[in-house]
Amino acid sequence: MMYSRLNTLLLLLLTITLTACGFHARGGETLPAELKNVYLEGGTPALRDQMLQQLRAAHAQLAPRETASMVITLFDEQFRRRGVSLSERSKTNEYELIYHVEYELSTPKNAVLLPRQPLEIRRDYYNDQQAILARDNEENVLRAEMTQQVIRTLLNQVRFTLAKSEK
Repeated sequence: MMYSRLNTLLLLLLTITLTACGFHARGGETLPAELKNVYLEGGTPALRDQMLQQLRAAHAQLAPRETASMVITLFDEQFRRRGVSLSERSKTNEYELIYHVEYELSTPKNAVLLPRQPLEIRRDYYNDQQAILARDNEENVLRAEMTQQVIRTLLNQVRFTLAKSEK
């Protein structure tokens, strides 16, 4: 009985400490009201799916243009891969992945809030000549992580722009 009370008290103390320090679970960020209903124009299906997941985690959603409070337009989304180093047999040992996307922030009535901005993420990875399946999987994992990072960065920049325009 005493052990149960002690555990309960310890759990309560830990919970209070974490909430007091401003800790939030990853993806559990709050978004400004303008980003609760977003219309996303352009982008690949992978980017759109990741954006939908990020918005849902923040209790927001993708909406039709007519009901959206904000429009994010994506341009020139592309992944590039370039060799960084070669082996003695002229095989690529290391690659650099480059994910480039440009975006613009506007209202549903086409008033531009943030003109076209470039966003680029770079990652290097080792190309193991012996593990062909592993290297393909590693590149796919890196691409998914880069897409998530682009979305987080984009939402942070949008949040900053909205906060700056309110002042």
